[in-house]
Amino acid sequence: MSEKLQKVLARAGHGSRRELERMIAGGRVSVDGKVAVLGDRIDADVEAKVRIDGHVVSIAGEKEVICRVLAYYKTEGEICSRKDPEGRTTVFDRLPKMKDARWVAVGRLDINTCGLLLFTSDGELANRLMHPSHEVEREYAVRVFGEVNDGIIQRLRQGVQLEDGPAKFTKIKASGGTGMNQWFNVTLNEGRNREVRRLWESQEIQVSRLMRVRYGKIELPKSLPRGGWMELPIEEVNYLRETVGLPKENRSMMDVTKKGNKRDKIKSSKIRRAIRKHAERSQKDSRR
Repeated sequence: MSEKLQKVLARAGHGSRRELERMIAGGRVSVDGKVAVLGDRIDADVEAKVRIDGHVVSIAGEKEVICRVLAYYKTEGEICSRKDPEGRTTVFDRLPKMKDARWVAVGRLDINTCGLLLFTSDGELANRLMHPSHEVEREYAVRVFGEVNDGIIQRLRQGVQLEDGPAKFTKIKASGGTGMNQWFNVTLNEGRNREVRRLWESQEIQVSRLMRVRYGKIELPKSLPRGGWMELPIEEVNYLRETVGLPKENRSMMDVTKKGNKRDKIKSSKIRRAIRKHAERSQKDSRR
């Protein structure tokens, strides 16, 4: 049975459906030598030569693709783009390479925000997780500068009008700090651009630190160092898939036989070594 071209390409890991729709609309995708247009359909089980920007890409049926998800600890200063004309570090720089596919970011964090960012090999999963209709919770730890009183808290819970529509925190809880510098944990059910910062700014409160600590039930792993990534086990992958109405995955790239704290310590040390090596390579490149 045929499916929309962007859906087949997203499932094979060539981008999110939105990204691929833009590529198709821009004439960057062809099927068997013919430039594709929005609305084209394709049968993933029938051999066809699909190119993106002139390069042949793989397509696969739903049963052939293994859905993988990474948890990444984004640092401040990294941007959520694949390439940056200014040469700044991007969140894709340290991710493991995949053959005939690429990682798709589940949403974005702005350059001054750190914390949990999910990546997946399944563009359809990314597309659904980002869609506001699924209302997947995002939790942030935020340090603010300014006097926060009960009236401000109440308004942020009830909702305020931003330039792109009404917004509110579904949950807001004080979590430490004194005086003019206080920490709060806040929760949203959507991922609009700079929404946490803009909500606080609507009350004339400045955000001085912002960190995402949870996406749905997936928490930022405590053992994960800044700039590091780890692959999620199949149970957490399937939690995300079921949350957005996708069938369960029954395969994983992880070795499920290895469990326990020793494995976690070994994995953490490997991640730290990889981060150091990446930093050393980046310094050498900048000197050239």
